Amino acid sequence: MRSRNPVFSRRGFSRDNGYAGFNAAPQAGGPAVATQGNPYAQGTQGNPYAQPAGNPYAQNPYAQPDQQFGAPPQAPATTGRMTMDDVVIRTASTLGVLVVTAALAWALLPVDDANISRSYGIGIGAALIGMVLALVQSFKRKPTPALILLYAAFEGVFLGVVSSVVDNRIADGAAMQAVIGTMAVFAGVLIAYKAGWIRVNRRFYGFVMAAALGFVLLMMVNLLFAVFGGGDGLGFRSGALGVVFGIVGIILGACFLALDFKQVEDGLAYGAPREEAWFAAFGLTLTLVWIYLEFLRLIAILNSND
Repeated sequence: MRSRNPVFSRRGFSRDNGYAGFNAAPQAGGPAVATQGNPYAQGTQGNPYAQPAGNPYAQNPYAQPDQQFGAPPQAPATTGRMTMDDVVIRTASTLGVLVVTAALAWALLPVDDANISRSYGIGIGAALIGMVLALVQSFKRKPTPALILLYAAFEGVFLGVVSSVVDNRIADGAAMQAVIGTMAVFAGVLIAYKAGWIRVNRRFYGFVMAAALGFVLLMMVNLLFAVFGGGDGLGFRSGALGVVFGIVGIILGACFLALDFKQVEDGLAYGAPREEAWFAAFGLTLTLVWIYLEFLRLIAILNSND
């Protein structure tokens, strides 16, 4: 059974067969992609989109109800296959909503001494709503574009407030530096992935998931110590340790980007339905937000130590 959480178990990973296409033989006479564990492969075994022999619509998940009970087969309403244009358009739409709401939050929620408490409260509330929406979408079997765009909108409000606080009260220009850093990581990982310098396989996936789980648990423990003990908790987000953990967070984000690129590549190779492009956009947005926040936190730590 495949997990639906795009953060800690990217779509395409199966508990039974590992990552789609890993350690499986290519199809004869076809492109050099594997079918074992591939959720979009053209063979019938284990492929939820395959058409079995005989009646091509007997078990088609997109067929009309009367076609499932021996009625004469009719061409199903096709949803199309995912293309790179679909991924680019949906990712741009999601990021566009996030950027617009972040800019509005920056402009409309001042962070001066008189208003910072109210603005920060709105930002934290938006972050909590965005987290709930992300979790709901993560465990849904199919993407819901409205849910993904709502997540981007609320996350944008949070990013706008946090960026404004850091930029105006801690480090002038921090937001732009974080944006440039995020873009540089994205471009660097994309080039390395396309050049074959990064090999995304089952071992890579296992290492990234274990490292991410450990990282998140440490941050949660640090947060609990900070809430109940005061100060900076265990010091994982301040001083020299804060710089180290900030760099580790950025590296983990870069690894998640590689997993996102593999997800898109497999979806294109195996003929994923067009709606899967929304999952790709969702995963990429989550990862880019992660990297941006780690850069922003790292810049704040470095400037607070000056």
